[in-house]
Amino acid sequence: MKRRRDVYLVGVLLIACCAAVGWDQENAASKNKDDENYTIRTTSRLVLLDVSVKDAKGGYVSGLAKDNFTVYENGKAQEISQFADADIPVTVGLVVDESGSMRPKRRDVITAALEFVEASNPHDEIFVVNFNERARRGLPDLVPFSDNVELLRSALWQGEPEGRTALYDAVEMSLHQLGMGRRDKKTLVVISDGGDNISTHKQPEVMHDVLTSLTTIYTIGIFDEDDPERNPAVLERLAHVSGGVAYFPKSLDEVAPVCRQIAKDIRTRYTIGYIPTSEGKPDRRIKVVASAPNREKLIVRTRTNYLFTPESEGVGSK
Repeated sequence: MKRRRDVYLVGVLLIACCAAVGWDQENAASKNKDDENYTIRTTSRLVLLDVSVKDAKGGYVSGLAKDNFTVYENGKAQEISQFADADIPVTVGLVVDESGSMRPKRRDVITAALEFVEASNPHDEIFVVNFNERARRGLPDLVPFSDNVELLRSALWQGEPEGRTALYDAVEMSLHQLGMGRRDKKTLVVISDGGDNISTHKQPEVMHDVLTSLTTIYTIGIFDEDDPERNPAVLERLAHVSGGVAYFPKSLDEVAPVCRQIAKDIRTRYTIGYIPTSEGKPDRRIKVVASAPNREKLIVRTRTNYLFTPESEGVGSK
């Protein structure tokens, strides 16, 4: 009897184990299927562009197809190999100035940043980089990205506003963090009230890395009129070359609407990919044209150029 009972128990355990394995495999398959829905299939040297299209009145234009777009690199038309008009999740970094001059603005800025999070795709990978005299990650060491609003809230409140402004160091740290993300599309939202006055990295190095990474950067400049170190030009340049937008709200009340606008812009962009030739100079100029029958002139915004390097396979994606 004891032997029969033992055999029975072993059989039950085997059935339970098989069921558990089957459940895990089913969940894994489901997760992989979800990941496929968010992935642009990349190939060697793929250039992946974020493209925003608006009409003459400033309204977003949706419903365009691949045939409505033409991509030029250094004046030559390219064959579009990847196209999507869906709300594809992104890896996005919130880069927030915590220098001493930000103290009276901090609550409004953090509130606006959280509105950005809540208006974003719920499957986005988000991280926070806070910076004053040094740049540092806001999330816990073992949490590279999160979509949890409360965790991101805590990350934004890390530290105290004090000291000077290491903007370039913060952008460099953020570009590195973006490279660890699983999403093909990469974005930074930079909020700062002044120029850089202490970074170890310099502007030419930062611009080089921005052009190599194909990251889209949105900047929000909150300046005091009497601040002699404010530098709106660098925020404008970061946004322009990367295909983002530079915003300069006139009051703190406008920062939250700007953050919601950026979240909407990210979620309504087209994704266009092509494989460039390896021949030619490293500095590649990009122009994207959109047209459609029975529509007025369409206004396209995307990055203006990038740096091609032979070793950078899978450009624009990780």
